[in-house]
Amino acid sequence: MKSKRSSVLLAVLVILTLLAGACAAPAATSDMAAATGSTELNLYGWSEYVPQALLDGFTAKTGIKVNYDAYSSNEELMAKLQAGASGYDVIIPSDYTVAIMIKQGLLEEIDLAAIPNFANVDDQLKNPYFDPGNKHSVPYQWGTVGLVYNSNAVTPMPTSWNALWDEAYAGKVVLLDDSREVMGVVLLTLGYDKNSTDPAQLDEAKAKLSALMPNVRLMDSDSPKTALLSGEVVIGLTWNGEAALAAQEDAAIGYTCPTEGCGIWYDNLAVPKGAPHKDAAEKFMDYVLDPAASLLITAEFPYSTPNKAALDLLKTTDAAAYDTYMNSTATNPSPEMIKAAHPVLDLGEATTLWDRIWTDVKSGQ
Repeated sequence: MKSKRSSVLLAVLVILTLLAGACAAPAATSDMAAATGSTELNLYGWSEYVPQALLDGFTAKTGIKVNYDAYSSNEELMAKLQAGASGYDVIIPSDYTVAIMIKQGLLEEIDLAAIPNFANVDDQLKNPYFDPGNKHSVPYQWGTVGLVYNSNAVTPMPTSWNALWDEAYAGKVVLLDDSREVMGVVLLTLGYDKNSTDPAQLDEAKAKLSALMPNVRLMDSDSPKTALLSGEVVIGLTWNGEAALAAQEDAAIGYTCPTEGCGIWYDNLAVPKGAPHKDAAEKFMDYVLDPAASLLITAEFPYSTPNKAALDLLKTTDAAAYDTYMNSTATNPSPEMIKAAHPVLDLGEATTLWDRIWTDVKSGQ
């Protein structure tokens, strides 16, 4: 279910839809001619993450029809591809997932020469550690995983992840249904590496996570903001974009990076091995990195944009929306916040142990 947007974002969405429509007009015969290859694109991405306006604009510009299927976790995406699912042209994996897929030979190499709008990406987000040289991916969005809270019910502002264990919040905590982020936070509170593979440390984390479960009302990776806005929960762990959307509807919603550090993630566009419409996939990547098209994503799903040219465009077309973006710790984390953040890394063989612990804790074992 779509959330209601703030008046500022509604205004900027209308403006940017018009801008994107202008640059996507099918009257540009050279663009239509460029689509004489594939006429269809099969996109497999996160749920509630790709604006329909973006897909419509791409079709208007290229004549390529988009079929969009959704998943709710990187693990679901990987399981499907590892099982041999074929037919997808573009996927939206996170950083560590890209690294695993490259190792397993599940991704095609891409031709950056066919994606000239890659030049719009912030230099700091090019050549990432998980895909050196951007040989297999280009950025889609990025962001943090932090502590979200209702300041009317949670005072003072929490500064540590340990606040989630406070007895005052029994039955009032929301967590992402994401083993890597949740277990990672527990490890951080114990003073361990977020990506630990030490069995003794993981056993300790399992015990502490089990102790948290009486406080947990629900685990939700699709729309954790919903329970927060309804008052069902008052504190939790969530994606930065979910916190930003919640704050648009309720000014009491705050978002912070605890002293132990928050999570940091980078989502990307990539092409699965054997994609039937690789030419269309690269056209889609290029379109997404057009500044006006990129801002359609930010307006509807306000995580952090990797597109520097898009922010430059927003500054000139809607100064108020630009200020809202830049002044929010959710959409524009400080350099200190980024420096203290912890990414999710490939666990290798320890993934099996993590999965077993996660399953045990969720089933009450």
